[in-house]
Amino acid sequence: MRLSILDQAPISSNQTAQEALVQAMKLAQAGEELGYTRYWIAEHHDLTGLACSVPEVMLGYIGAKTNRIRLGSGAVLLPHYRPYKVAEIYNMLATLFPGRIDIGIGRAPGGSAEATNALSENFLQKVWSMPNLVKELLQFLDRTFPAEHEFAKVSAAPIPAVSPEPWLLGTSKKSALLAAENGMNYAFGQFVSDNDAVAIVNKYKEGFTPRNQGETPQIILTVSAICADTDERAEEIALSTLIWSLQRAKGEAGGVPSIAEAKKYLVDKQRAEELQRLKPNMIIGGPQRIKNEFLALQEKTGADEIMIVTITHSPEDRIHSYKLIADVVLG
Repeated sequence: MRLSILDQAPISSNQTAQEALVQAMKLAQAGEELGYTRYWIAEHHDLTGLACSVPEVMLGYIGAKTNRIRLGSGAVLLPHYRPYKVAEIYNMLATLFPGRIDIGIGRAPGGSAEATNALSENFLQKVWSMPNLVKELLQFLDRTFPAEHEFAKVSAAPIPAVSPEPWLLGTSKKSALLAAENGMNYAFGQFVSDNDAVAIVNKYKEGFTPRNQGETPQIILTVSAICADTDERAEEIALSTLIWSLQRAKGEAGGVPSIAEAKKYLVDKQRAEELQRLKPNMIIGGPQRIKNEFLALQEKTGADEIMIVTITHSPEDRIHSYKLIADVVLG
């Protein structure tokens, strides 16, 4: 089983945005040393508590501070952008960091309606055009426009020796089919979905048409997990994340609260019940519990790789969680 990291660049209640972004870089460095396959960073716009609005800037920064780990977006929110510019950006990164760049594609807005309107025009129309946007992006990356096409002579320079590896991120059969039809690798976001992962992954496999001879479908399953030395300690650390999720849903969120701040917030029965409803979307526990859960997920879905998003108040707790998981799963 391969393991990877999805980072949302969370800002803790005692951090500045700059400090959170430096911690994102340190997490990528730790992931490289621990044997993680890839590090992806998410794109969000004007969301309190999340620091990364421009993944490509962070990837250049992190690429210069690491040597081997694959780096990518999780995801480029394609309806906001023209495919040509996206191809240029990731070809540039792939030229700087040969054989290390992924380009994860998604279609979520990544922020409020107001932020979406400030960022792009006709977003919903672009969402409906997602299949055409994906096809055009792949044609720029693969340089496969027909001779008569208006972009046939347009190059997304610089052209890297090894092209970025495209992935489609999604949580539905629609996204799975789009990935399959275009011969793209597929990342299923289980941590933000209640949909049937097995049915969706199977739909992807059944419809997969390779872009290049010999390619086979590749599947990442993205999960939210917090690991600590004991189950009890993991539950305590996870309280910060769970309370932060409640606060964000109510429009109350600042940074990720400390454990002490989270305990103060959890003062009435209603909040406790709301907390319990959030827990099934996370995997929380000591190393053996996490390993068992991951192995069960891999057997159930046939995923080639599990990508982990871990949000804690303490950067040390976050890196320790990834270390414990790597030790028990990767050996």
